[in-house]
Amino acid sequence: MLYQIFKKYIFICFIVSFQAIALEAINTKELITINGIADESSWDKAKWYPLNQHILGKVPTKDDFSGRFKLMWNDKKLYLLAEITDDILFDQHSDPKHFYWDDDCLEVFIDENKSGGNHQFNYNAFAYHIALDNQVVDIGKNHSDGTTNFVLLNDHIKSKWQRGKVAPHKMTWELAIDIYNDKYSDNTAIKPVKLELGKELGFMLAYCDNDGSKEREHFMGSTKIKPKNGDKNLGYITADVFDSLILVK
Repeated sequence: MLYQIFKKYIFICFIVSFQAIALEAINTKELITINGIADESSWDKAKWYPLNQHILGKVPTKDDFSGRFKLMWNDKKLYLLAEITDDILFDQHSDPKHFYWDDDCLEVFIDENKSGGNHQFNYNAFAYHIALDNQVVDIGKNHSDGTTNFVLLNDHIKSKWQRGKVAPHKMTWELAIDIYNDKYSDNTAIKPVKLELGKELGFMLAYCDNDGSKEREHFMGSTKIKPKNGDKNLGYITADVFDSLILVK
């Protein structure tokens, strides 16, 4: 009897150890200024999460790339603070819609109602690419001729980053993000959703790192993705791979 109970206990522990732990964004009443400094006291209360999961390319050394992030919220916005160490900042395309994934950029994935599912050519979820010039791009609904429609969504995210004074390769990146649901349209004015305590979103953070090549050399994220046909670069296609993000006190 005791042996059976012990076996059941071990099995439960094994299952729990492989379940994803939900991310948490803490509530803030403080006015957050998006300046790349993060000098508000509220940030001190938020938890750091690592940006250390390999998605694409070679696994970089810590000197080449490393990152971590925090999250906060109020009823109007989700706030993100990211510390990124990147020894070479590279932005080869002046057009923000042209091969933006092959430039250095921060990528924020959001599924407002955590419904999961495909979002590659729709707004069931968002894959915001924030460039070094702070412009924001995602893929929208295809053009009428079937070609891909890359859209600027600069009004969705306000961002600012600064280099560190002591460690110049370290960037502090601050973002204020409006959260839109799957009713969002390029042609219709829709207001962001109001955030509230206990809300659960789908979320993932990633960073495209290029040190001077034609294509990005590394792609690192916050979420461990199970490969599909050997491919882990699935976040821009499906929200099924996102983590859970809970809005807490």
